[in-house]
Amino acid sequence: MKVVLLAGGLGTRLSEETVLRPKPMVEIGGSPILWHIMKMYASHGFNEFVICLGYKGYVIKEYFANYFLHQSDVTFDMKENKMEIHNSQAEHWKVTLVDTGFGTMTGGRVKRVQKYLNNEPFLLTYGDGVGSVDISELVDFHRQRNKLLTVTAVQPSGRFGALNISESNSVLSFMEKPKGDGAWINGGFFVCQPEVLDYISEDSTIFEREPLENIAADGQMIAYKHSGFWKPMDTLRDKQELESLWEAGNAPWKNW
Repeated sequence: MKVVLLAGGLGTRLSEETVLRPKPMVEIGGSPILWHIMKMYASHGFNEFVICLGYKGYVIKEYFANYFLHQSDVTFDMKENKMEIHNSQAEHWKVTLVDTGFGTMTGGRVKRVQKYLNNEPFLLTYGDGVGSVDISELVDFHRQRNKLLTVTAVQPSGRFGALNISESNSVLSFMEKPKGDGAWINGGFFVCQPEVLDYISEDSTIFEREPLENIAADGQMIAYKHSGFWKPMDTLRDKQELESLWEAGNAPWKNW
């Protein structure tokens, strides 16, 4: 089963980092968040990736073109014009990079990579979020339910600290960033049957609107509830929080 990664957006809310590179290439612990997501999937045996490029897609192409050098020690003999590789590391990945257009919406990007999916079920997620999702369990869940699409449902943390206040205005308890209002939201990490692509009409189609709305209306969508760690990297603050978790050796998404 191939993994489709949406990596073509502008990342405007993280403009401090995305002026010179696409958001999936913003680094956590010295490696792009895209790499972290791919490592998550690969740890469950999903090693074939189709990456939907858009904004500054050439940066992602150059990263993978030089991936071998990124992961190795190397000696350059400038006089002899020679290169010697030391301690090389390679991933067991097959990566297809597809230019899906600068202004193409999420649904249009998925539709544009249809020819690389061989009319088979596929995994789909965003190139800017990580979580402790058990991908193997997610896929098993999807296969048992016989629906066209499984979406991973998550409960995001609130943005601010929550106060429990008595009638006399005494603060009875304080909780920093508790879960939100209890609502489940789209956390990405989809499993899709090939028929999902029939719900996408053109480049301007936003996957999260008509396609998902219509799939749900047809009774063909089911939710896999994930109560563990999940976090998108939407802002510089999000990036810093993920970086802190990684540096502390406490990254919940690191399962490799």
